[in-house]
Amino acid sequence: MTENRIKAAVIGAFVADALSLGVHWVYNTGVIEKKFGRVEQFYDPLTSYHKGKKAGDFTHYGDQMLVLLESVISGGGFDAHRFAETWRSFFADYGGYFDQATKATLENMDAGKSLTESASHSDDLAGASRLAALVPVYHDNREQLVRTAREQTAITHNNDRVILSADFFARSVLAVLDGNPPGAAMEATVKAHFANSSIASLVTMGIESRDRETRETIAEFGQMCSVEAGLPGAVHLISRYADDFKTAMVENVMAGGDSSARGMMAGMVLGAAHGMAAIPEAWRAGMTASQRINALLAGC
Repeated sequence: MTENRIKAAVIGAFVADALSLGVHWVYNTGVIEKKFGRVEQFYDPLTSYHKGKKAGDFTHYGDQMLVLLESVISGGGFDAHRFAETWRSFFADYGGYFDQATKATLENMDAGKSLTESASHSDDLAGASRLAALVPVYHDNREQLVRTAREQTAITHNNDRVILSADFFARSVLAVLDGNPPGAAMEATVKAHFANSSIASLVTMGIESRDRETRETIAEFGQMCSVEAGLPGAVHLISRYADDFKTAMVENVMAGGDSSARGMMAGMVLGAAHGMAAIPEAWRAGMTASQRINALLAGC
């Protein structure tokens, strides 16, 4: 069962991103509802940000997580320099969207800075949200998962709160894989390791919002890309839908904005909690990179 849930942590993050693609960065939830109704399948992107992408593809966040997964699996573990080099090469001929963190990091690399010291100072949660790719290799080593989660984040996002977010979710997903319910795992993690940190209040906000309606709650937290908005939003989704992977993913997308980064974190934790059976087969099979990801995971 643990092997099944480890795989589900990774697949859960990927399907969250793919489901988000259709309405990623659409902030008007009324537009989402009018155009698609309830988003329960993959769609071509509505906005021009992801021009050229098709239903089942990933946003640039999911694409980067796949680069990380391939780097970790092919290399037998995480190496910061190898990942940075592979990440840079990936964007050399990338046809998708370049966000500000990516642009700034690439500019620093091109200016001659060390590949591992070229990160932007972006506060986007997306830098941390790639970490599900590390779980297959480091699920049995808490210290290494936490360390590598922080290191992979710092390749592109040298920001204390983004790095702390990676640390928090790495510890939380391991607690869930150890058999703890998602909400209890996050509560114990923040209390034991982050009580005096700059993200403590954000985690607490998310946990305490578990009985509130999702779209209203995420609108209040903010639909933006930042940790300030995205972290409590992701924690809310995990807390409110702790026993319902599919509803968590759908409600995340219906809440609009940067649904990808929020969803990748929630998908990882809830996938780890419930295993592959909780992830709709149509989503698993409908990802463009499904066979590629399954082949990588089979080689772990």
